Amino acid sequence: MEYRPLGRSGLKVAPICLGSMQFGWTADEPTANRVMDAYAAAGGNFIDTADVYSRWVPGNPGGVSEEIIGHWLKQRGNRYEYVIATKGHGRMWDGPNGEGLSRAHLLKAADDSLRRLGTDYIDIYQTHWPRSDAPQEETMRALDDLVRAGKVRYIGCSNEPAWRLCKSLWISEREHLHRFISLQPPYSLVNRAKFERENEALCLDQGVGVIPYSPLQAGFLTGKYRRDTKPESVRAEGLTHYFTEQNYALIDLLEQIASPRNTTVTQIALAWLLQRPAITAPIVGANSVEQLDDILGALEVRLTPEDVAQIDTASDWKQFE
Repeated sequence: MEYRPLGRSGLKVAPICLGSMQFGWTADEPTANRVMDAYAAAGGNFIDTADVYSRWVPGNPGGVSEEIIGHWLKQRGNRYEYVIATKGHGRMWDGPNGEGLSRAHLLKAADDSLRRLGTDYIDIYQTHWPRSDAPQEETMRALDDLVRAGKVRYIGCSNEPAWRLCKSLWISEREHLHRFISLQPPYSLVNRAKFERENEALCLDQGVGVIPYSPLQAGFLTGKYRRDTKPESVRAEGLTHYFTEQNYALIDLLEQIASPRNTTVTQIALAWLLQRPAITAPIVGANSVEQLDDILGALEVRLTPEDVAQIDTASDWKQFE
């Protein structure tokens, strides 16, 4: 597996990041352990989580994904070999400081994540969502203090619009604080505009690594959703606005490109992302080792310039501007 530098940092990470939102939700702990074991055996070293995973599930208090990863790290006994990224922001306790990007929330949230992960440092600590409950200067100072205390190695952000990301980089430069090395945006072949319109150029110019989530759009880009096929899924309800003729035609094209290579729609969709110049490592979750094998197979796919041009045209968002 060929590792990639993450932004302007010394971190070298696998080109596929293992997402863990499903741990403790659609994948129980034994299943999660098998997936992580298989990922590690394939050379993977980059695991992403968040403190709120998966608090929306009945009976899940949040922090369950972090705890599962922490148990796995302890069992393996080689914490130093893995890059663990987690996120803070979401509501994790009652009271006015139970969520957000204030110093009061982030310092406690980071300590709680460290405890659940069973580690004394977090490789990348990320702000989960933009929030105006605290000045950005306060947020960046709190994150810088976590780095200086040795609790966090690097900091990143998620879901930030370009103007806020640019402002945070300016604050870090002005105040001599640690800067964001990564952005975690939603980005896929059927969700290109939000990232490409502004953030892509900013990340390339400023050396911010990009680790997009939902690169398969909650399963839509695996090819299991077709014009006449809508499988039952806990995520299907949130995908209905992707059920368009343009997107179905895109799936048909991905299958046409995949078939002679003996690959899958999933692998072609991920291979397209991997050849984008701003992308470091898409974040992809797996509920089984078989799903993980399909995902990692994307690393062996080489798209031709003609393939890329066809996919670019079929998924072009500018034609609808």
